[in-house]
Formats: sequence, structure tokens, C-alpha cells
Amino acid sequence: MQQREPQPLFDFDSMRRRTFLNSLTGLGGLALHSMMLGESGASEAGWKPPSGLPHFAPKAKSVIWLFMRGGVSHMESFDPKPALNQYAGQTIAETPYADVQSPEKLKRVRVVVVNDANGQQRNEIFPLQVGFRRYGENGIAVSDWFPHIGSCIDDIAVIRSMWTTDDNHGAQVQFHSGRHMLDPRVPTIGAWVNYGLGTLNDNLPQFISMGPRFFDRRDGHYLGPAYDAVGLKVDPEHPLDYAKPQGDITAAEQQAEFSLIDRLNRLAGKQYPGDQELEARIKAYELAYRMQTAVPDIIRFDRETEATHRLYGLDQDETRPFGQQLLAARRFVEKGVRFIQIMHGDGAAGAWDQHSGLKAKHSQLAGQVDRPIAGLLRDLKQRGLLQETLVVFATEFGRTPGTQGSDGRDHHPYGFSVWLAGGGIRGGIAHGSTDELGFHAVEHPHYVTDVHATLLHQLGLHSHRLHVPGHQRLEQDFGQVIGEAI
Repeated sequence: MQQREPQPLFDFDSMRRRTFLNSLTGLGGLALHSMMLGESGASEAGWKPPSGLPHFAPKAKSVIWLFMRGGVSHMESFDPKPALNQYAGQTIAETPYADVQSPEKLKRVRVVVVNDANGQQRNEIFPLQVGFRRYGENGIAVSDWFPHIGSCIDDIAVIRSMWTTDDNHGAQVQFHSGRHMLDPRVPTIGAWVNYGLGTLNDNLPQFISMGPRFFDRRDGHYLGPAYDAVGLKVDPEHPLDYAKPQGDITAAEQQAEFSLIDRLNRLAGKQYPGDQELEARIKAYELAYRMQTAVPDIIRFDRETEATHRLYGLDQDETRPFGQQLLAARRFVEKGVRFIQIMHGDGAAGAWDQHSGLKAKHSQLAGQVDRPIAGLLRDLKQRGLLQETLVVFATEFGRTPGTQGSDGRDHHPYGFSVWLAGGGIRGGIAHGSTDELGFHAVEHPHYVTDVHATLLHQLGLHSHRLHVPGHQRLEQDFGQVIGEAI
């Protein structure tokens, strides 16, 4: 009888390594699957993926990205326009600024549509719905709805001359990626940071997202799902979707699974020497396992003082939900997470979308975020973290100077405001401006990717050097650094 040749314990060719790795339980299986989906065939002579090191000396290590979904009124937040009170009730044509809607002026910021998202012009001037006061050494005007942020203005650079092209809420995708949501998908700013820089903590993800996402819930796009944000909730018992193994698997059984993976890895090393893809998948699975312990520990706030709880508004029902997210963000920054994205405003379009009832709703929403945001800035500063943490306050567009109905404003992409703080940003300035009605960005207009370029610059990255072969990018995608804010 002929003796058969001994067979290897595992035959990777017949078993299909991908099939096995895809079967792994819980968040680890998801992480590995994402990495497999993210494999790129990009190739170009001399091209190499990022090393994980900055291109030049960085000023910042991490970013906390605060995004108000729906469209905050720039005129009732950080860009007061007294002319709206002076000409309230009149049409734009009856004011000295009758030409603000002219195609020539629109072209200055490369926006070619004149009508709003509903196909109408909002021509009857709507007065300001809130007062303003001046803060800081330079007397920068800030809405009375944001007094706590106003008190931090000497650490803030307000950019009053933003513009975009999408006049509906796909502008949320555009603000994060630089492209219209119907254009070819490109990665979001958080994904680019995740892609360009190495981790500062092997136990935590580089890119975290909290709160309701915009329409497109992906970040990596052609970089791959490995660069998507990890969704997180401020709930120590259930902080991460898929964080627990599927089924009733014990810690011992899960550890046995890791031992098996290690054994398979050694066997694969003999059959597939130098297989970096497999090694990357194993590392992702191990990260997912470590996150199960590390993440819940960070979002337990019982070790924080009462003073810290009050600083973030955790002592008030109105401010507690957002305050908890910001306190978690500070704790993640302390532990080395690169990019923490926090979205505020429930609903498909976002709660800041006030086509009616602007005064009541904006006042309520500002009350939810003002104190926690100021608390975050003060807490970062007193801990010596603000100088290495860049905080961004953004929204997809502003609101129209004219009224929609009786007490609301429509979407307005032609001019709006955002602000930056920390991470080497020059505080106490208001850069750029809109015209007297708040209609156009007329001085130093900045497309949304200028914010991206500035952020990447402070992290020590040059946006052009993050190019991926086979994926065309427009010059507009890369943006221009806002040098006056540095």
C-alpha cells in the first residue's frame, strides 16, 4: 500500500485565507474585512504610500473637528451685519447693495447659481435675531447666543469668508471632502489624516466619529474602508458597534482564537514569505481586540473632578450630551488619537436647518454647544494640550440675508463663517469678510478645502504629497493654506 505524503495542518490555497479571516468574530473581523476591501492596486513608478511621518515639523498632533449639521446662520453667530436691521422688510433691490446677486459677483467665488436650494431668491431682508457684543483684545463681535465661546476669542481665528457650491445639504459631504456629493467620491479630511500619519497609540483608532453622520457615511472612498472613521458612543457599556464578539464567546475562547491566528501567521510565513497584507490584517484584528478594553476606559468620567464636569456642562441636562462627547474627545487626545470628529444636530438635514423659527431653534441649539465648546478650549489650554490640538468649528453653509416665510432663513453657500483654535493657529483675529448684507465672501474668499489644507499644514502634511496614483484630483481639492490664520 502506497504511503501518502503528510499534509500541512492548514492548506491556505484550498481554505482561502480571506474566507477564514472574514469569518472572525466581532469588531476584529470587521476591521480585517475593511483592510481587505481597502487594498489598492495603485501603482506608479517611484510612488510609495505615506511613511506615517510628517513631511515637515508639525505644529499640531491631533484635531477635534466640531461640525454643526444643517447650516448655522453666520449673521447670528460670528459675522454680525447691522445693515440687516437698517433695511429690514425692504427687498434687496431697494437697498444700496442691490447688485449683490449679480452673476459677476457670484463668479468671484466661483458660484454660478443665483437661486437658493428651493429654486427661489429670498429678497426681503430679515433683521438680526440676536444681539452681539465685542470680546477679546481686538474687540471681535460674537453673537449673544455664544457668550462662552466669545470669552475664548483670543484663542480663536474666525474665518468669515467661506464659500461652497452645493446649495443643499450634500454640502455636508462637500465640506468634508471638497467635492459635490454627486461627483466622484474622494476621501474626507479625517481619512486623509488617518492615511498620512502614523498612530500615536497602538491601542486606539486614529480616526473617531461621534454623533449623527452626514449623508455619505464613508470616509476612505478610494483609500479604502480601512481609513473610515470608527463610530463611537459615549456609553462605557456599549461604546462601539460590533465591539463584542458575536455569540457567547468567552475571553478565554477569544484568546484561543488569537493563538490560532498567531499559529496560522507562522505557517503562512513559510508558505507566503513577506506577505505584508496578511500581517496588516492581523495587526488590525489585534487593535480591535485591544480597543474593547481601551475605549470603554477612556469614556468613564468618574475619575474627572466635579469642576471638570461643570466646565463641560455635565451638570446640566441641556449641555450634558454634547459636553460628554467633548470631554471624551479631550481624553482621546490625551491618549494620542489623531482625529476626533463630532457631529451636532440630529435629523436627515441637521437640526441647525432653520427655514422657520430661527430665533427659537438657533438659541436652543447654541445653548447646547456654547458652554461645552468653551469648556473644551479652556480645559485643553490649562492642560497644555491646546498648543498641539487643532479645534475646528464648522458648518456646511450659512443662511440667507433674506427671509424664508416669516421667521426663517434659507440655505446660503455664497458666504459663511467657521473658526479654528489651537495647534499653532493665530488667535484673536477675524479673517476675511462678507459684504454688508452677509451675501458674498468678498475679502479673502476661501473654498472649504482651504480649511483642510490649513489643518494638514499644521499637522506637518503637504496635501499634494498625499496623492494616490490612478485618482485624479483637482487643484481645488488640495486647497490653499490660510496663512493669515497661522
